[in-house]
Amino acid sequence: SPAAAPSGMTARTDVYSITFVHAAAGKVSALEQWGKKAIGASDSEHVCILRHEAGSPWDYVAITHIGAKATVQASGNPRGAELRPLMDWHDDTFVNGPGWAEFAKAMGLDESSGKPKSNDDVYVVSVYRPVVGQDDALDKFLNEPPAASGDLAVGSVVLQHLEGGPWRFASISRYKNYEDYAKSEAAAVAQIAKGSGSWFRLRDLVSFHNDTIAVHLTP
Repeated sequence: SPAAAPSGMTARTDVYSITFVHAAAGKVSALEQWGKKAIGASDSEHVCILRHEAGSPWDYVAITHIGAKATVQASGNPRGAELRPLMDWHDDTFVNGPGWAEFAKAMGLDESSGKPKSNDDVYVVSVYRPVVGQDDALDKFLNEPPAASGDLAVGSVVLQHLEGGPWRFASISRYKNYEDYAKSEAAAVAQIAKGSGSWFRLRDLVSFHNDTIAVHLTP
């Protein structure tokens, strides 16, 4: 059944897979070429691949839309043989989130192909582990409209862990360009200097989180 979601957000009806990948030494270009190929491999596979710019140690993250449920088969991943020589490490997590149409709109993607409508978009990918007992409060906090804190993000999605990594929520926020992202960060720093703002609120709710600036891996 659809997972509950905070008021004002569409129910998390669909399953996605999030895969963080760190390239093997000397293989980052080959891994990127593989990723570009994967984006256009099939019209039926909705996947968004982002490339690390600053932050966590992964090089790429792939967010793949699966559907109402995910199935794991004993036959394994047919792409594994191609990928293994290109990766130093990776981790996979199943999450739930909104339908693909809503996800694509928030991320500025063409709904049918998953390609970005603008090459200027900047993304911030974050994962969070809540303080014990604060899951619902953190979920509600992460789903507040960006404008509530003066953030200039034009789209955001909060995905909830089902199986996999040691975190509970993943959020992806989209900015039209680096200028808007920088303005948002400057506004946040000004709030922190006054001893207020979302920075302090978040730290009351999480035991762990990290943020990474990323851009879309375009064909």
